[in-house]
Amino acid sequence: MAVAERTIRTPQADLRVSESAGPGMPIVMIHGSGASRAVFARQFDSPLADAHRLVAFDLPGHGQSSDAADPMADYTLTGLARAAGHLLHDLGIDRAIVYGWSLGGHVAIELASFHPAVHGLMLTGAPPVSKGFFGMLRGFHANWDMLLASKKLYSERDAERFETLCFGDSADPSFREAILRTDGRLRAVVTRSMMAGKGADQKQVVEQAAFPVAIVNGENDPFIRLNYFDTLDHATLWEQCHVVPGAGHAPFWERPDLFNPMLSRFAERVAAREADTALPARRRAG
Repeated sequence: MAVAERTIRTPQADLRVSESAGPGMPIVMIHGSGASRAVFARQFDSPLADAHRLVAFDLPGHGQSSDAADPMADYTLTGLARAAGHLLHDLGIDRAIVYGWSLGGHVAIELASFHPAVHGLMLTGAPPVSKGFFGMLRGFHANWDMLLASKKLYSERDAERFETLCFGDSADPSFREAILRTDGRLRAVVTRSMMAGKGADQKQVVEQAAFPVAIVNGENDPFIRLNYFDTLDHATLWEQCHVVPGAGHAPFWERPDLFNPMLSRFAERVAAREADTALPARRRAG
């Protein structure tokens, strides 16, 4: 499947986008801090790209996107989600499954809190926490490595450590370059805004979602508390909280053989739900 590349200008930043031309419901994929859309290569190089319109973009301050126009506002979760919302509008996407990994998961939840195009949400490495510092402590491990998430300037050693935490020993050589390219102001601003409780209450958004929500985490994720997900009172949880064996923070990259079929199955569920919802409406119209 050919992949189209383009740049979309939003008020927050110029966003570099990759998309496939599959006929199914769009799946919009949002990467984590220090990464780029390249981390989803193993989804684009799979039957998912033939079946769905896969869309992946570099967040502001990442990859081939520009740095934010107003870092203090645009590097908050709200600012990043607004950029994603502008992207959906410019791409003509009014209904989509949104997949968010790590920081991208939190951006996806924020987007879902206000944007009507989100009809399904899948999260990896992104516990939907309540507002503020203590809410974050419940979802994340508190250790020295977590300080990297908020550190403004990275040394080569910091980049190496962060790469290992995210991808284990499976990283593509380009991933280190993406980490070092990232605008470090984002790490400082987004962490500070989350600790201050800015943006939506993510726990509440996920628990009260009117659309299907899928949770897929790696068995050995070094950042998150897997047992935290058992405390959530999901109204629309898809199947169960899935744990990918032998994977760390990025199961979509480390174990695409297990992850991609789950994403495909979830997309089928969302599409079936849409069809079930549309049928009574068509009958009333008839």
